[in-house]
Amino acid sequence: MGFFKSWSAKITAFVTENVTDDLYLPVTIGAKLMFLVLIFLVVDFISILFWKYFSKFLVKILGSKSILKEIYKQKAWRSLAHFFSLLFCFFIYEDIFGRHPRTNLYTERMIIFGQVMVFAVLVYRLIKAVETYYEQNQDRYRITAIKAISESLRIFGIVIFSLIGIFVIFGIGLQTVIGVLGAVTAVVLLVFRDTILGFVTGIHVSTSKNLKIGDWIGIPKYNIEGNIMDINLLTTKIQNFDKTISTIPTYDLMSTEIRNHQIMYEGSSRRIKRSIYFNIKSFKFVDEDFYNKVKDINLISEYLDRKLKEIAESKKGIPHSERLINGQQLTNIGLFRNYVLNFLKNNPKIDQDEIILVRQLEITPQGLPLEIYCFANKAELVDYERIQADIFDHILTAAKEFDLEVMQVAKL
Repeated sequence: MGFFKSWSAKITAFVTENVTDDLYLPVTIGAKLMFLVLIFLVVDFISILFWKYFSKFLVKILGSKSILKEIYKQKAWRSLAHFFSLLFCFFIYEDIFGRHPRTNLYTERMIIFGQVMVFAVLVYRLIKAVETYYEQNQDRYRITAIKAISESLRIFGIVIFSLIGIFVIFGIGLQTVIGVLGAVTAVVLLVFRDTILGFVTGIHVSTSKNLKIGDWIGIPKYNIEGNIMDINLLTTKIQNFDKTISTIPTYDLMSTEIRNHQIMYEGSSRRIKRSIYFNIKSFKFVDEDFYNKVKDINLISEYLDRKLKEIAESKKGIPHSERLINGQQLTNIGLFRNYVLNFLKNNPKIDQDEIILVRQLEITPQGLPLEIYCFANKAELVDYERIQADIFDHILTAAKEFDLEVMQVAKL
């Protein structure tokens, strides 16, 4: 290190010859500090070139799909260059400043502080590189956990490295550091409560595989329905179907009811569950006039003939069998229920592999609800709504053919 000592001596001699005694010390220290900065810049420039091309060489050898490619993109090599340049300055600063205890102390602290900050940036870039790499090469469930872990590390890293930097500048000892950290633990836990909950939620979502980015979900608590855009440590972004963006706390994903429609969407099948209310006063038995009116309806003609034969057979030997009310009998609401069922079973837009059900629900003041329960074979919103509308357009109109009165008062 004699080279730096000799140049330091030259700086001292130059200042001695050209500066008055009262300015000698500050000018000498300032000049030597500028010399140290110049050395840092030169070494840093050389170091950057070395680490840049060395990293590019490693990427070329190991392949573009290796994690080193992402590390290179995040410019981790630049942080490495800064760190080793500061390390070089750490070994030579005493040769430059000589016997200046205070100057050496403050210079040492500033160099170590710079190393701490550069190392913090290096860690940040490495975490970001790992996160980006796994986002491109892992399933979408695991990405949530990776983002939760990486964001947690970044946040806690900022806090830890900031504290270390402060301790270095003010020369606080290790025992004092441990004592301070113990005292502020409760405060840190309180301040970072949402962060900790978000971290736990991210791990839970990833391991349970209940949700992932891109899923179509509904959250009744917030009256939200849309696709998940992003799940980060603190917030989850959801794009609603009206193109607005909703943001909820990530930890709510564990404590709130969430309906995931993605499986239904990917399966190209979506449930239809809707009721039509009929006026009970419009219900009646099937008499000869009504039979002649509906006997040519293809979807119930076979059923109608079969049931009439069964009824005629069952009424043999029954007193007053000519009266409709005596014995088994058909009703217009019963025929209509079978008509709707056959209509759904013959509809190419209904998934025939899923349950198809037409049932009566409990009578209400608004009338008798007839519920249609089936699955459309297309889950996309526009197609689904069109299929559902076509079905109920037909059913509501067909009810007139069975002399049924549809109630127009909605259920309260």
